[in-house]
Amino acid sequence: MNSDQKSGREQGCEDSLFLRALRLEATERTPVWLMRQAGRYQESYRKVREKVDFLSLCHNSQLAAQVTVQAVDELGVDAGIIFADILLPLECMGSGLRFAKGDGPVLDNPIRSAGDVERLQEFDVEEGLGYVFQSVRNFIAERPTVPLIGFAGAPFTLASYLIEGGSSRHFDKTKAFMYCQPEAFEKLMVLLTNMTIAYLQGQKQAGAHCLMLFDSWVGALSRHDFARHVLPHSRRIVKAVSGPTIYFGTSCGGMLDLMSEAGSTALGVDWRSDMAAAWSAIGHDRAVMGNLDPCVLLAGREEIAAQVDLILQQTGARPGHIFNLGHGILQNTSQENVRFLVDTVKERSQALRGESRTIGMKR
Repeated sequence: MNSDQKSGREQGCEDSLFLRALRLEATERTPVWLMRQAGRYQESYRKVREKVDFLSLCHNSQLAAQVTVQAVDELGVDAGIIFADILLPLECMGSGLRFAKGDGPVLDNPIRSAGDVERLQEFDVEEGLGYVFQSVRNFIAERPTVPLIGFAGAPFTLASYLIEGGSSRHFDKTKAFMYCQPEAFEKLMVLLTNMTIAYLQGQKQAGAHCLMLFDSWVGALSRHDFARHVLPHSRRIVKAVSGPTIYFGTSCGGMLDLMSEAGSTALGVDWRSDMAAAWSAIGHDRAVMGNLDPCVLLAGREEIAAQVDLILQQTGARPGHIFNLGHGILQNTSQENVRFLVDTVKERSQALRGESRTIGMKR
């Protein structure tokens, strides 16, 4: 990171709404950014994808930074998240990663035995994923005053893809491997944890202001199995990378208190949980992120505004709430609705804080 980038990072972002909210500081309104805010629902993104396939886009640092910038500019959000994919590290490990049209990610060399774990290739993150670090540097050079989120897939979620060979509904292969071959599963988790730490540290060194750990599929586990097989690794990652962090999983309403023990600065909450109850479970000494159902953006603007109001009421004017969806923006979403959502969050949250100040003065 050159001196100009460092100066922009330190001077232009530390007082941003996003980073202040992560520090539980009072903000004049609720900061907002959206998972998968760069994607096929955008006309500008589709034009880029007409020229390159998905993996080629991820590998092209200039284009990856470009689509990250476009999402920030077009939506007016308070943070960017670098354009990449949680499975990119698996490409470097000999998994045979490819994206099949209509079927999503496919791993042609799935893990079925302890021997398969042994055959996974360890790699130098700078050599294998340096293009992601360059994407981070490119974004910061373009938008030095906008906070940037770097991210990685969490070990359990990566392990699930490796064992299932792609996406899954029940994760039966993953759980069977975890139960029947616990030593091999633990070795896999340690391997992925070490890699994830190095990958996130590389993004931080490149200039990312916050790091996010996506444990997309951990909600498939029981509390017992999460505490036993996952939490120690998540805790180790958060401790190793230091600085502002967000830990996110779906269908995790029943173990948000356990996820909080990983020690992240903030926890993401999906739409299946009431935000007030979720925050209480997590602890008010942590920031929270969420949690509008992405499908609400398929509705009319009256419904979108009503659901924004509901979430803002549940969180009140308490410092530390970052508005987001409960998962990524869906492909068939109207871009106009997404922009309306961002504008509505800004307007309604600022008004809500004004009302809270007025009530406080009257008291």
